[in-house]
Amino acid sequence: MEAFGTQVVLAPAAAATALGFVLGGVVLGTTSGLVPGLHVNNLALLLASVAPAIPGPPRLVGAAILAAGVVHSFLDVVPALALGVPDPAMAASALPGHRLVIEGRGREAVRLSALGSGLAVLLAVPLAVPVTKAMTTAYPTVRAHLPVVLGAVVCFLVATEPTWRGRVAGLGAFAVSAALGWATLDLSPAAPLPADGVLAPLFAGLFGAPVLVEAVGGAGVPEQADPALAAPPWSVGVTALAGAFAGAVVGYLPGVSSAVAAVIALAAVPGRTEARGFVVATSGVNTANTVFALFALASLGSPRTGVMVALREANAPVALPLLLASAGIASAAGFALVLLLGDRYLRTVGRLDYTYLSVGVLALLVAVSFAFAGAVGVGVFFGSALVGLVPTRVGCRRVHLMGVLLGPLMLGV
Repeated sequence: MEAFGTQVVLAPAAAATALGFVLGGVVLGTTSGLVPGLHVNNLALLLASVAPAIPGPPRLVGAAILAAGVVHSFLDVVPALALGVPDPAMAASALPGHRLVIEGRGREAVRLSALGSGLAVLLAVPLAVPVTKAMTTAYPTVRAHLPVVLGAVVCFLVATEPTWRGRVAGLGAFAVSAALGWATLDLSPAAPLPADGVLAPLFAGLFGAPVLVEAVGGAGVPEQADPALAAPPWSVGVTALAGAFAGAVVGYLPGVSSAVAAVIALAAVPGRTEARGFVVATSGVNTANTVFALFALASLGSPRTGVMVALREANAPVALPLLLASAGIASAAGFALVLLLGDRYLRTVGRLDYTYLSVGVLALLVAVSFAFAGAVGVGVFFGSALVGLVPTRVGCRRVHLMGVLLGPLMLGV
């Protein structure tokens, strides 16, 4: 059958094989998404290193890699909410998701995250075509003036701090993390895993370890209330839409993380959304980013995320119909799995001794750092953990620590 110039071939056996690869990616993404401290880019680097050894056509291996990355982006919010919850006395400096958990609204946060990711994917697919056309036209100019563009992003982050003390502290945190990136990003240490993984200890130290250190001795996950959504539906929808647009920023601009894009997205949302809005926006950016990055790879030939790098390393052709179908199936699975596993994860963690749990996860992060970057990685982890403790001590948001990537990119080093 042929329609609109596209030939549709009914091949049940081939479709079943492709579905098997996608479901394999779903299982892998579920497992990795629930492991604390394992970032989706680390998963992608692992997949890229083993992809040549996976039996099967490269296009199906690519579909499995993409499915794993999408499901991971849905589920990684679950350990992020359950682990690192500080003492209630520190709620003012806690991450937005942790503030909801402290208030007993963790089950609501799980559902807000699932809605943010699911709605953003639905919105990102139709937005991807016009956004890609616009960015393809604008990209040469953006690339030529990348330091200026990234500098504008940094200025925006600093300007949106609510106090002058926070703005000065944000500049300081940015400068320190930029120096850390300048000193470490070019390292290529020997490691047990065949992956260039200095980013693993950097991000584990900057964003994972400080949260856990601050949670040692905390009360952990309190009893959680019902999962009813306090945020009005229109607010969730508008914030998810803003997250989808911001996902395009992450998909096309190097060094801009989901947290950075979420700050940009929330500035465009009317009214005060606070913690709930941040959960929706961050989750939406995180997942929509995959769709936009896929179109960026197809149009510009430039991989913007670890998952896209893994696709290239696996020699997977950028077959948009297959890959978009894989992303759609993985998104549906990820949405259902968040709802199925999120509450149970919170209950299970709530029964454990939180001090031992926090120390145990810190030990896991050290092990991950060693696996990706050897003994040098362990040193980078501890150094970046010290830098990661700076924002809450000086009174600014943790997002300024993305200077670890933005700073070197702005300076061209």
